[in-house]
Amino acid sequence: MDWLIGPFEVSFVRHALWATILVSLICALAGTWVVLRGLAFLGDAMSHGMLPGVALASLLGGSLVLGALVAAVAMAAGVTALGRSPRLSQDTGIGLLFAGMLSLGVIIVSHSRSFAVDLTGFLFGDVLAVRGRELGYLVAALLVAGLVSVVGHRMFVALAFDPRKARTLGLRPRLAHALMLGLVTLAIVASFHVVGTLLVFGLLVAPPAAMALWATRIPVIMLGAALLGIGAAVTGLLVSWHLGTAAGATITAVAVSMFFVSALASRLRGHR
Repeated sequence: MDWLIGPFEVSFVRHALWATILVSLICALAGTWVVLRGLAFLGDAMSHGMLPGVALASLLGGSLVLGALVAAVAMAAGVTALGRSPRLSQDTGIGLLFAGMLSLGVIIVSHSRSFAVDLTGFLFGDVLAVRGRELGYLVAALLVAGLVSVVGHRMFVALAFDPRKARTLGLRPRLAHALMLGLVTLAIVASFHVVGTLLVFGLLVAPPAAMALWATRIPVIMLGAALLGIGAAVTGLLVSWHLGTAAGATITAVAVSMFFVSALASRLRGHR
């Protein structure tokens, strides 16, 4: 049993485990709505669209989290504004902002030869370098995400399944959409500096998508997604420790693999 317990006796691995557990819980709350509303492209675009803010913050010696937050809020505001145009589909607006923000970030990065290492950390993270302060930030983000999820639950449900009925019932779909974007933004910004945008997006989409194949009730999907995310975190850290692979990427690979296993099992169940 030493191969199972031994790695978690090391302090930085324990910190990494707690960080990925907290990220899994936050992403389960936000990712369920991303999956139900078909906003996976938005999640990917927002996670990578933070690059200009992170790059500027790094060059100016400021807070990377604050830079990411500003860029993510700008991205969310742009998506909301373009989404109101009757001549543009939401995917078109997201794609334009994604390309624009990413190209702006690359332009900024190109002016700094020293940013290559920081860019690698931005994309892939360093979950094994998490410290107690980062865990505190994630706990605070989880509390805020939980509050938003509870307060906006009724509006989110109506928006996800019938926006027109939500408007008829006076549930303010535009406000619900803004809150949902805020929840997704919170999940990405709170997590990227700990585990990288690669891991954030993997945990944001894969566990809720895997659980959505088996459950219809939203709280059940959220709970199952959280458990799958935690399972991916434990398994990924163990594989990374014993095989010497990148921890964040390994956790993401395990989470995505869980989705394909779930999809295959669901299909076999359907044939029976």
